[in-house]
Amino acid sequence: MTIKETAAMMCSEDYKERFKAEYYQLLIRYNKLRHMLIMWQGDSLDFKPACPRSLYELQARAMSDYLAILEARALIEDIDLEECVKYDD
Repeated sequence: MTIKETAAMMCSEDYKERFKAEYYQLLIRYNKLRHMLIMWQGDSLDFKPACPRSLYELQARAMSDYLAILEARALIEDIDLEECVKYDD
């Protein structure tokens, strides 16, 4: 799933669909940031990041925490996130 594919879900009347869209979008961004950090570690980036690596790592940690919060809420609110691609942390 791409960010663009979640746009309609964000406009849904159903809060569970909006919740899933929020989760998908965060997961997509988190995975891309993690991929960038892995590529950076391997000196394989095709660009020079503007910020220090530590700032990107702090952002990834915050995103990981946010994902965990959304997953806890999903359990409590009975929102099925199984169809979402899981992330490793």
